[in-house]
Amino acid sequence: MVGADIAWMLVAVALVLLMTPGVAFFYGGMVPAKSVVSTKFQSFACIGVVGLLWAVCGYSLVFTGSETDYGFIGGFEHAFLKGVGIEPNPAYGSTIPHVLFMLFQCTFAIITPALITGAVAERVRFKAWIVIMAAWSLMVYVPVAHWVWGPGGWIFKMGGLDFAGGLVVHMTSGYAALIAALMLGNRTGFKPEETNNSFSVLLVMLGGTMLWFGWFGFNAGSALAANGLAGQAAATTFFAAATAMSVWMMMDWILSGKPSAVGAMVGAVAGLVAITPAAGFVTVQPALCIGAITAVVCNYACKLIKQKLKTDDTVDVFACHGVGGTVGTILTAVFATKTINPAGADGLLYGGTALLQANVIGALAVISYTIAMTAFIFWIVGKIMPVRVSKQDEDTGLDMTQHGERAFVVKRPPLSSVPSPKKAGNA
Repeated sequence: MVGADIAWMLVAVALVLLMTPGVAFFYGGMVPAKSVVSTKFQSFACIGVVGLLWAVCGYSLVFTGSETDYGFIGGFEHAFLKGVGIEPNPAYGSTIPHVLFMLFQCTFAIITPALITGAVAERVRFKAWIVIMAAWSLMVYVPVAHWVWGPGGWIFKMGGLDFAGGLVVHMTSGYAALIAALMLGNRTGFKPEETNNSFSVLLVMLGGTMLWFGWFGFNAGSALAANGLAGQAAATTFFAAATAMSVWMMMDWILSGKPSAVGAMVGAVAGLVAITPAAGFVTVQPALCIGAITAVVCNYACKLIKQKLKTDDTVDVFACHGVGGTVGTILTAVFATKTINPAGADGLLYGGTALLQANVIGALAVISYTIAMTAFIFWIVGKIMPVRVSKQDEDTGLDMTQHGERAFVVKRPPLSSVPSPKKAGNA
């Protein structure tokens, strides 16, 4: 084992775990003050619930199997993390402990359902969300992760490439968010023409900063070593996000007359999403193109979903992660080159067509499976318990009705301690 690789991966684990609180702040800043705690807690809860499921069976179901399997899902050889110790697993990082690779992948499993919460903000009962989150993680995330990254996964065997989660993390969460928003229905008083109802722009910017910071662990950490590929992934990650943020800001400026801080942060995240599948397969120049193209497409998708289709995807999860992940997955198959990563493949720009075919088929399969399974999970849970809060609870706010807490408590001094105004005669 190499000490530098271990040290870097420990840092990467911490960086990716930080992204889930980043999601919480990012989403929490975009909803009214009466539901800030609820929105943030829905993300934080994923750390506990999904983390536990990952140890029990999630990791084993993703990262066991063989080339002779059908490639749909793994087995239970590593259930309760049996056999996952300090010795490396050559298939998943030959220079780092197996347990460290498992922990790194755990942080990916945690953040994926957390991303969905932005589409159901102010509407979903917390008890129902816990059940949906657990079921979705095992029935959607786990199989798709096995298809793409697991031994014998069928997308992997077909030659599909996803460096850090465009298919696995962003497309699954993005399309699930769209279905969740449609099945729950719009918030009471939803006004599609109102593009910015953020409770706190500062919280949005804080969350966006945490996400951007953590994304270096997300993408560069996926190299699984402190090497040149990690540096390349870090560079493509930064420049794709910077380009997307700048283009999005200019689009807002041109179309609405004013640059939006919230829009700029959403643009940066869209760029980060799109470069995720490509980060370790492309040069910096295509990363700039990926960021610019994604900003234009996702900016239009935001307006289409809310203003044209009147769908209340509260914080634009589908437009950012679903659309951005799809764009990034396709463009990976265009710009990938083996000169950056010999373990990858040459994309369309370099004369390769097999990668484009594999990524398109993989993307279509992930979209179809995610939509069908997410709809089924919401439907079946809805048969067991109410999923949406009542109109009265929604009007009151989910912070008090679901958790009995408020984001901010303003304590006023008792009346006896307030000095009485001076009388005019004593002035």
